[in-house]
Amino acid sequence: MKKVECISVFDMLKIGVGPSSSHTLGPWRAAQRFIDELKEEEIFNRVTKIHVDLYGSLSLTGIGHATDIAVLLGLLGYDPVKMDLDLLEPSITKIKESHILHLNQERELNFDPAKQVVFNKKFLDFHPNGMTFIATIDDTSQYKATFYSIGGGFVVKEERENAKKKVEVFKQFPFSIEKGTELLAFCKQENKNIAQIVLENEKSLRSEKEIDEGLKAIWHVMLESMYVGCHTPGILPGGLKVQRRAFGIHEKLIGDQDYSNPQDWLEAIRKTEVKFRQILKWVSCYAISVNEVNASLGRVVTAPTNGSAGTVPAVMMYYMTIENHQATFEHLKEFMLVAGEIGSLFKKGATISAAMGGCQAEIGVSSAMAAGGLAHLLGGTPEQVLVASEIAMEHHLGLTCDPIAGLVQVPCIERNAMGAIKAINAAEIALETDATKVKVPLDSVIETMWDTAKDMNSKYKETSEGGLAVRVNLSDC
Repeated sequence: MKKVECISVFDMLKIGVGPSSSHTLGPWRAAQRFIDELKEEEIFNRVTKIHVDLYGSLSLTGIGHATDIAVLLGLLGYDPVKMDLDLLEPSITKIKESHILHLNQERELNFDPAKQVVFNKKFLDFHPNGMTFIATIDDTSQYKATFYSIGGGFVVKEERENAKKKVEVFKQFPFSIEKGTELLAFCKQENKNIAQIVLENEKSLRSEKEIDEGLKAIWHVMLESMYVGCHTPGILPGGLKVQRRAFGIHEKLIGDQDYSNPQDWLEAIRKTEVKFRQILKWVSCYAISVNEVNASLGRVVTAPTNGSAGTVPAVMMYYMTIENHQATFEHLKEFMLVAGEIGSLFKKGATISAAMGGCQAEIGVSSAMAAGGLAHLLGGTPEQVLVASEIAMEHHLGLTCDPIAGLVQVPCIERNAMGAIKAINAAEIALETDATKVKVPLDSVIETMWDTAKDMNSKYKETSEGGLAVRVNLSDC
């Protein structure tokens, strides 16, 4: 049996803090791993100085993506899933004013972030998102570790490219899947749908109770981020002075409905008027709300990235509030299992990193994930599910990543709304399609996406050196 990387739904849907999974969550996780290494090497208590070098895309858009802040929070020992976000700003301010870093909340070190977190425009060979942590030991020697944030909050070290080490670190799923054709073959062989196949793989890693608890936690964060975004007016941070729009859209749509919490809110939405224009506005509102929270260093779910965090929950909420008012957690569970598997196919066959593939790797993949999940819940066959995902990605091919001022705001926030609408449209088209007669299979569009990524000019890959990032005059913003 061939060895294939086991990517769980909990890898594709991670709870984290915005604004970027590759530029914020990844560096945060890398800092945590660096501390773990220091402890494993039994040198943590001998560290006298910390220095961090950020390279390539992490440097070019690092300020806008709060990469330096994420690194500091990781070095402080905070966890992005559990941290009280009210502590974020005062924690960073304290370091900047006192020039003291409380390493892992255990040891105080002299630390000037302006000098000891350095942005280097140089690109490391392995991946555009490289970073090196350097610890001075006893003022005499150094311990260095280089990490790469490869998208979606995934962090690796270069040696993982060694094939033998890959075989050692990857656990084997009962159903080893690398391509869409293999997924369909297992569905046919086992007489199961995609969600059932994926669930069997997940059960090899954790109990079904743990799976349910984990997915409920993910949905809770998704719903909470939509709720917070729809109820928060004002201007987004970062300097572009982007007006929050979810609040105003929501205010017009919700009318005089009464509610007091996110679940009551969901029920209230079900009572509102539903015509085509309202549906478009609701779906856009859901997606925009999440990404406004993300842009404010709020807590969201990477799906598969922070920059594309709004697409999947928007389509899930669409199903809950428009398509099926009797929907339960079991429906959401199946959606997430299917969406996670679609995302894993793109990660294995191409990339989910905008620094590697442009925005097609983020919004394109999120739209494909959402389209597949929705097609499944609407009664699509496994073949039609893959058709839906293919259609969604096919019409995102070549999408560039060109954030203005390096902020995950323009055009990123609106793109989530567009990705969600495309996902719904793709699912509906797929349900009316004879899957035996499709011209472009999912595996082919994944391969095409990777070819496109490799051919794309680097200035369109999350560097803010091309596209809207250079054509829009910041003085006019």
